[in-house]
Amino acid sequence: MIATYPGTFDPVTKGHEDLIRRASKLFPQLIVAVAESRKKNTLFSLAERVELVKAVTQDLPNVKVIGFDYLLVDLLKQNQSLCIVRGARAVSDFEYEFQMAGMNQLLLPEAETIFLTPSPGYQFVSGTFVREIALLGGDVSKFVSPVVLEAFQKKLSKTSLNAPLAQGPR
Repeated sequence: MIATYPGTFDPVTKGHEDLIRRASKLFPQLIVAVAESRKKNTLFSLAERVELVKAVTQDLPNVKVIGFDYLLVDLLKQNQSLCIVRGARAVSDFEYEFQMAGMNQLLLPEAETIFLTPSPGYQFVSGTFVREIALLGGDVSKFVSPVVLEAFQKKLSKTSLNAPLAQGPR
């Protein structure tokens, strides 16, 4: 069975990586589908996010990373995937994800959604929080892999925010 883990991954965090690694052990093939998401104001472009996810999953031979900007159910059909993997950190996540799972099942009845809870160390890590911390000059090194940290540093050096992202103890 081919499973699909969709998300915006802006940025891909260690929490995302944890879910990808765990899901890749459960399925013979896992597609990480990086969404364009027109309603979110992403820091990284779709192409940048795809490359970052590829970089952090390069050691996983059964993981394929693709970008998309259309309905998830159409991506599932194109890739012969009938399983959607989603992470749910808290009840508030689950409520939203439950609604999405229901809608996806109405659009593609044979599709199933499987929820994975994060490992304890990643229960509060979200791309939104990490992005905000980085934009305000905070240390995000414990939340993202070195390649993502480097991408943040390059991205923010091109803006007026030149604060360091990784700092020593205070």
